[in-house]
Amino acid sequence: MTLDEAKEGQRCRILALPGRGIRAQAIRFGISEGELITCTSVIPGGPIIVAKNRQEIAIGRGLAQKITVEPVPAPHPVKSPARRRAYGLPRS
Repeated sequence: MTLDEAKEGQRCRILALPGRGIRAQAIRFGISEGELITCTSVIPGGPIIVAKNRQEIAIGRGLAQKITVEPVPAPHPVKSPARRRAYGLPRS
């Protein structure tokens, strides 16, 4: 799938940035192949807003249509007994 098809809240891994020009644009944004990003917002008829680490980046729809991504499942929270005690949660 391409980045413009991502849904809000979806985590994705960048698979391909075809062409030198597209790769150069993406690298200026701090995005490269293999990076994990999260789609935070899809503006109708406008850019796709993605988050990488603590940075949000607006990627134009034309560029987003050329970036190949794959969905990545969200990590599951750790349910260790120590963590449960740290937050005052009852034992399960």
